[in-house]
Amino acid sequence: MREPRLERPPGELVDRLKERVYAAFTGLAIVLVLRQNVEHLEAGQAATALAVGIVAITAAGFVADVVAHLVVHEGFPSRVDLRHMLGVSGSALGSAALPLLFLALAWAGLLPLEPALRAASFVYLLVLGGVGYLAVRRTRVAWWKQVVALGLLVALGAGVIALQQIAHGH
Repeated sequence: MREPRLERPPGELVDRLKERVYAAFTGLAIVLVLRQNVEHLEAGQAATALAVGIVAITAAGFVADVVAHLVVHEGFPSRVDLRHMLGVSGSALGSAALPLLFLALAWAGLLPLEPALRAASFVYLLVLGGVGYLAVRRTRVAWWKQVVALGLLVALGAGVIALQQIAHGH
């Protein structure tokens, strides 16, 4: 019999969701740049680029948590804190599961690379759009303010994607 699942504190849920959003933005930027260069790539190269990029953003999140802990608490994190930090930063890895599956299908020759990259970018856009929509819907403001907020989130997200495209494209 399975033990009942312990609910995570809201702060940890916020941290995990934030890491997934960071990773989704990073993954989307990588996939969009790969799509621009698809004629010069093999599926294995694309899968490796995405996997390394997501692992890098995950590692960066973990290192940032450790450094912040050292600065704020003037000491090293405890085992419990390290486990929390690893769980939070590791949650970013989940953002790449479906996009990497599409690239693995391309690598296996079951799907052409360009449609695999297109599907991966669609997944990332759905994730980011869904999180933004849910965030706005959970607010307790008038519907028109929710529409404005969602529009602002979309505009900010487009700006982030554009900046990442510039950074990853050169």
